[in-house]
Amino acid sequence: MRNLTLLTDLYQLTMGQGYFSEGKHEQLAAFDIFFRPNKLITYSVAAGMEQAADYLEHLRFTEEDLAYLGSLGLFTADFLAYLKDLRFTGDVYSVKEGEIVFPYEPILTVKAPMIQAQLVETALLTFVNHQTLIASKSAKICSAAGGGVMEFGLRRAQGADAGIYGARAAIIGGCVGTSNVYAGKLFSIPVSGTMAHSWVMNFPTELEAFRAYARNFPDGCLLLVDTYDTLKSGVPNAVKVFRELREAGHEPKGIRIDSGDLAYLSKEARKMLDKAGFEKAIICASGDLDENSVRSLKEQGAKIDSWGIGTKLITSADMPALGGVYKLAAVFEDGHEIPKIKLSDSTEKITNPGMKEVYRLYDRETDKAIADLITRAGERIDEDAPLEIFHPVETWKRMTVRNFRVRNLREPLFLGGKKVAKDRPLAEIHAYFEAEYGRFWEEYTRLDMPHIYKVDLSESLYALKSEMVHRYK
Repeated sequence: MRNLTLLTDLYQLTMGQGYFSEGKHEQLAAFDIFFRPNKLITYSVAAGMEQAADYLEHLRFTEEDLAYLGSLGLFTADFLAYLKDLRFTGDVYSVKEGEIVFPYEPILTVKAPMIQAQLVETALLTFVNHQTLIASKSAKICSAAGGGVMEFGLRRAQGADAGIYGARAAIIGGCVGTSNVYAGKLFSIPVSGTMAHSWVMNFPTELEAFRAYARNFPDGCLLLVDTYDTLKSGVPNAVKVFRELREAGHEPKGIRIDSGDLAYLSKEARKMLDKAGFEKAIICASGDLDENSVRSLKEQGAKIDSWGIGTKLITSADMPALGGVYKLAAVFEDGHEIPKIKLSDSTEKITNPGMKEVYRLYDRETDKAIADLITRAGERIDEDAPLEIFHPVETWKRMTVRNFRVRNLREPLFLGGKKVAKDRPLAEIHAYFEAEYGRFWEEYTRLDMPHIYKVDLSESLYALKSEMVHRYK
């Protein structure tokens, strides 16, 4: 694990110096990570917690770090000496990776001495914002495809780390593999890939290129058929090679189409492959696809079995940033919590104060999610009594929930500076996401005009927020 302690914004350190000189650096504070509504956010898939935990476990300033900070001429010698022994000693509470989350829900809370909690803000947001964004995009693409999506985006990612951890997040959201060999090794992800157009162009003819590839990979032969002419050249030459493979005792894997009218070409290619006796050969499509183009292709009856999706997945092209924020929720004096609130003339930017929990209510008969409820820490919900919930702004919108079960979405990640949650294999994280995704009605997860899932405040939290708004306004 790289030492990423300096992966922070300078103002975290200048504030740290200020807290230190004012004697506030050891005061306990709690900060929440959450994101605000966006017209493109229907739901999000939490990810990045494992990397966030690795960062906190390895938080320490090296001699080289301190020498660099000293060279800036901003920090006092006693502050730099304090940083030499700094380690993370706080508590962290978070949702699980793969959890479906919504705006305003505190998906991760840090409770630690102020200087520690402030220092880690930037790095934690980096890990959680990026992977949550890509996992969410992956989930939407994979839902539209119905499965069989490969992540092919490394060459278009905004840097190596974005490609590596984007591949990890894409698997959480539903991709079945990646072209990224490094990510495959690092996270035990299935890797996949065949050939580029350059392979075909490097041989005198397309047929010779296909034959050469088949000689090298007779049991995994998937041929790229659109270098010259998909239907007049590519597929007929693939069929010739497939017949030769079969005569030699091997079965071909299929073809890939990377350009052109994918709906028309895939349907015609399917007819040609079936007529030649290769009904089990798959057709893979690639080429600047996303959930909308995938859905359109399926509606057109495209005969596509597998999808290679790169740029628009790894960059989340239509929404390139999640916009998660890290806001102070409380400080503590003599063991007592003092809730904090950020006010704004924009209602959506007013924060929810204090230590909190997030509960999900499920209908007992259908096991489908009804709503989420953000409460003050320590509140308990009685599953055996009717519960009235209401919109946190338009409070006249109310409903009474009966016959429900409740689940706390968050659990400890760190306690007293020690990691207490175990890392889980990616396959397990994805399975968890799939199970929870299945507990939401399609109306909430569909691409077009989804219903807005209810995320409400408890009576107690609403009362605290209202009192603080009126007090400071």
